Amino acid sequence: MPAYPSKTFTQAEILAFEPAMKIGVMATVSDEGLPHLTMISTLKASSEKEVVWGQFMEGRSKAYIRNHPQVGWLIMTLNKNLWCGKARFTHTEKSGKDFDFYNNTPLFRYNSYFGVHTVYYMDLVEHTGKQALPMSAVVFSAVKTMLARTLSPSRAKKNVFNPWTQRFLNKLDNLKFLSYVEKDGYPVIIPAIQAQAGDLEHVLFSTSVFKEDLEAIPVGAPLAVLGLALTMEDVLVRGKFEGIRRFAGLRCGSVKVDWVYNSMPPVPGQVYPEVELEAVKEF
Repeated sequence: MPAYPSKTFTQAEILAFEPAMKIGVMATVSDEGLPHLTMISTLKASSEKEVVWGQFMEGRSKAYIRNHPQVGWLIMTLNKNLWCGKARFTHTEKSGKDFDFYNNTPLFRYNSYFGVHTVYYMDLVEHTGKQALPMSAVVFSAVKTMLARTLSPSRAKKNVFNPWTQRFLNKLDNLKFLSYVEKDGYPVIIPAIQAQAGDLEHVLFSTSVFKEDLEAIPVGAPLAVLGLALTMEDVLVRGKFEGIRRFAGLRCGSVKVDWVYNSMPPVPGQVYPEVELEAVKEF
């Protein structure tokens, strides 16, 4: 058995990542040095030391990765097994075995509107190995977070979340992931399915599951929170990590959010702060 963290994938892990039906999340670093999270369902291992993914949509992560090649990634399979790791972007290809693999999967082979047009290659730095998602602990932690947000008074001074975003983050069956940039320049991803909108300006999450990872987040660090559903809906928020303290007697981490981003098609873009619309003057 390989020791973990590992710098290579086993053949069993390579095969586990191949199915199209899985959750893939990638963390990149913005030009301002801030964490950015994106759902990348095409994430897989191309070899024992290489991570790849296929691009079929535009978005900020594709630009960020070219300027800042340090990447964090997470894969969760349908049987609720997790792998987390770090990788370094190296190059892209528009042909080859991985390009053919993606475009011959049912999702893209029979799609009349789009297919994978570019494959991104990343050298594996390390990964954690397979971890089972502790569902009982996750559910218990989500209930604790719900009680904390319900029983605590609102601290919001701004309406950062619109009603859709607040409802989406508060759905207990939606997935959520956190990311911050470590001192080595690599962003890390932490599952935080229990995270919810504490009010219209804050995200709360109980620390009773993945406790060690959550308590390692530096107070004051910029923290990104990605919420996503299996219906292909998602929202990304980011703000300052305020640390861990008790809300209604329950120990929770808190993020003061100052930025909201919609990465869903057809037009990804910033939601908060609102971007002023400009009139079209040239056609």
